[in-house]
Amino acid sequence: MDFTHVRPPALPTLLACLGLIAGMPMQAQGEPAQPFAVPQSGVTLITGDTWQQNGLQMRLYGVQSCIRGTQYTNPAGARLDCGEASAVMLGALIKDTRPACTPIAQINGTAESEPATILVVCTAHVGANNLDLGTIMITQGYAFAAFTLAGKPVYTPYIVAEAAAKNAKVGLWAAQDLQDPNAILFNAVNASK
Repeated sequence: MDFTHVRPPALPTLLACLGLIAGMPMQAQGEPAQPFAVPQSGVTLITGDTWQQNGLQMRLYGVQSCIRGTQYTNPAGARLDCGEASAVMLGALIKDTRPACTPIAQINGTAESEPATILVVCTAHVGANNLDLGTIMITQGYAFAAFTLAGKPVYTPYIVAEAAAKNAKVGLWAAQDLQDPNAILFNAVNASK
């Protein structure tokens, strides 16, 4: 598997996605969207919730990964990049579970040079089970429930999964200095007003 990492999108792009996700339909009218496989090569991880494949940018609907450049202290005492940890977990899950994703909406880039982002819901294959990839990321403590600018969860079951992971102190929640990415994004929104 040949995953590559790239520089994450700028904060204004993240904020635009956060605002545009509010009220997005779960599925467009007309023909149901067809699931597609995430390839086992040629995938570029952007963040722990966004990747590129075949020239298209995909983002897990309702999921917010750690923001690259934010730090946390792991149980061994090392300071690490939280966003990198989220991206590594997403890459490992894609490799191990070979998810199939269904597009549910598209967000156009905020600048001509930015690609559109396709919001997807993905099913991961774990043994004989098919599980939601976003739920796995969140319950394992490597991603968070995304929120709208109005402060409401994009997908309510993810906030329940996040609370369980936080209470169990799994994944990144084991770090006492973990910075919640939603708090960072909301602070940036408030500072820009």
